[in-house]
Amino acid sequence: MSDTDPTVFLVDDDHAVRDALDLLLEAASFKTASFENARAFLDAYKDNQAGCLVLDIRMPDMSGMELQDALIARKITLPIIFLTGHGNVPMSARAFRSGAIDFMEKPFDESTLLERIREAIQLDRTNRETAARREIAGARLTTLTQREQQVMLLVVAGKVNKEIATELNLSHRTIEIHRGRVMEKTGARSLTQLIELAVASGLYQLD
Repeated sequence: MSDTDPTVFLVDDDHAVRDALDLLLEAASFKTASFENARAFLDAYKDNQAGCLVLDIRMPDMSGMELQDALIARKITLPIIFLTGHGNVPMSARAFRSGAIDFMEKPFDESTLLERIREAIQLDRTNRETAARREIAGARLTTLTQREQQVMLLVVAGKVNKEIATELNLSHRTIEIHRGRVMEKTGARSLTQLIELAVASGLYQLD
């Protein structure tokens, strides 16, 4: 495995649980990194590391829920699978609202956990690809003037030049010029590509 392979991060204060999970995941060919508490994980984790987090709920000093909050504050979207021996409905509901992908009670079914981890890693991969596309799209769109961006959003909304000219109180020829500059600056060769770029940037949402 290389340094770019996704890592399954294990955070649990129970040494026996960590060892058992390490063995299970290594047997399934996952790259792992284990931590005995949440702060140790936070100190070691680099924001660009791919993978997922298998996290115990109840730990001293900083709980699993508090670690989840800390990651959200740092805008880290690493998918989380919670493990707990003391779960309850309100706790699991809060975990899911904050973006956890599963909440499993100990003792857990090993095959189910492995499947959830595979799903979490795929989700992380998809999220990272989406973020990369958004960053590229956003960089292109920053080259547009405010007026060009207005025109672009109306174009991708399906309005023709005449309608855009009326809405912005500009001449038809001016809209044509702005539209041409939008296509040139963004590198879009068609309306479809322009829509894809606007959606990827987060500036426009399809109905």
